[in-house]
Amino acid sequence: MELIINHTRKTFNVLPENLEALLAMELPGKKKGIAVALNNRIIPLSIWAETPLNNLDSILIITATQGG
Repeated sequence: MELIINHTRKTFNVLPENLEALLAMELPGKKKGIAVALNNRIIPLSIWAETPLNNLDSILIITATQGG
């Protein structure tokens, strides 16, 4: 099974159950300062746990950074 994460294909033996599980794998311990789009639709943090993933879904993860 594959997901396209930030324009790169990633293979999984078993897809993460939902968007929240994927983000826990990709960015452990981080929830603040993240914006996520699933198949070109912004997904609010409040429904990450309810958002299932399917083979070949496209996920864009944007993280805020500090600096100047």
